Amino acid sequence: MGYYKDPDLQTRKDAAAAAKKALLQKFKAATEDPNIAQRQAERVAINEARVARRAEREAARLKREAELAEELAAAAKREEEARIEAEKAAAILAAEQAERDAALAAEKKAERDARYAARKAAKKVRRRGY
Repeated sequence: MGYYKDPDLQTRKDAAAAAKKALLQKFKAATEDPNIAQRQAERVAINEARVARRAEREAARLKREAELAEELAAAAKREEEARIEAEKAAAILAAEQAERDAALAAEKKAERDARYAARKAAKKVRRRGY
C-alpha cells in the first residue's frame, strides 16, 4: 500500500491559476451570451413599468388627498354656517325669552300694585268706618 503524496507548492499554484482562469472564461462567456442581454433588457423594462406604476399610484394618492381636503373644507364651511345659524336662532330665542320675562315681571308688578292699592283702600275704609 502506498502512502498519500502531498502535491508540492507549484502544483497547487498551477491548479489554483487554472481554476481562476476557468472561472474567468465562464464569466466572459456569460457576458457575451445574448440571453443575458435579453434578460437584462427585460429587467430594465420591468423596472421602468414598476416606476411608472408607482408614479401613477402617487398621483392617484395626491388626487385623493386633494379631494379629501376639499371635502373637509366644505364640511368645515357647512359646520361654520350651521353654527352661525344656531347662534342667530339662540339669540332670537333669548330675546323672545327676555321679552316674555319682562312682560311677566310687568304683569306681576301690576298685580302687586293692585293688591297694595286694594289694601290701602281697605285700610282707608276701615279708618273712616264706612
